[in-house]
Amino acid sequence: MNTLSLKGQVAVVTGASSGLGVRFAHILADAGASVALMARRTDRLDAVVAAIVAKGGVAKAFALDVSDAHAIGPAMDAAQAALGPISILINNAGVGADGRALDISIEDYDAGFAVNTRGVFFAAREAARRMIDSGLAAQGLCRIVNIASIAGSNSLPGLPVYCATKAAVISLTKSLAKEWVRKLIAVNAICPGFIETEINADWFKTDGGQAQIKSFPRRRLMLDSDLDGVLMTLVGPGAHGMTGSIITIDDGQTL
Repeated sequence: MNTLSLKGQVAVVTGASSGLGVRFAHILADAGASVALMARRTDRLDAVVAAIVAKGGVAKAFALDVSDAHAIGPAMDAAQAALGPISILINNAGVGADGRALDISIEDYDAGFAVNTRGVFFAAREAARRMIDSGLAAQGLCRIVNIASIAGSNSLPGLPVYCATKAAVISLTKSLAKEWVRKLIAVNAICPGFIETEINADWFKTDGGQAQIKSFPRRRLMLDSDLDGVLMTLVGPGAHGMTGSIITIDDGQTL
């Protein structure tokens, strides 16, 4: 059981309407953080907020499509006005961007980078600006966690664009960590292995998907809870000496 207290902190989670984003929001709220949930599907966000509040947590929903870079700053301003200065950002919003190189459309290519890479960059920048302006960064309290993927360092069949977007997230994490190292903002990334989410659920129901699962050393998919420990390390005091770190949690899938 997690015993780290995030009481008094405000965390933003993008892509918080489903999958890992929902899990991250609950874990942060359970630890005492006030959580700003951001995503396009506000009806789903409302349900997540209700579930957190029912447990005694603090959460509010904010509509945001991270592919609209101009909307990110105003969404964070609204979150700060409602909850207080942001000290944690979980850069989680992502899309599948699947399709072989000979088949993927220009539109799907652009959409993949708009969400998975450009959205990560501008969300990190807007959060960092507010962390610095509030004075929380100078106190060493601010954390940015980018959700990359094992796809960022491994070529996965049929996913060249997705792999490229996640490789870019890994590179951005290191670059932003270096740029903001003296600002005392810890910028790190988690590279999860395969966890069943809305993005891949249909695939894993197919014969090909089942064959892929059987090819993993442990012949199983990961659980979303497998990321809890590293997430809490990266948002808390454990990240005092960590920035620019790329942490793979994949149940041995890439062995």
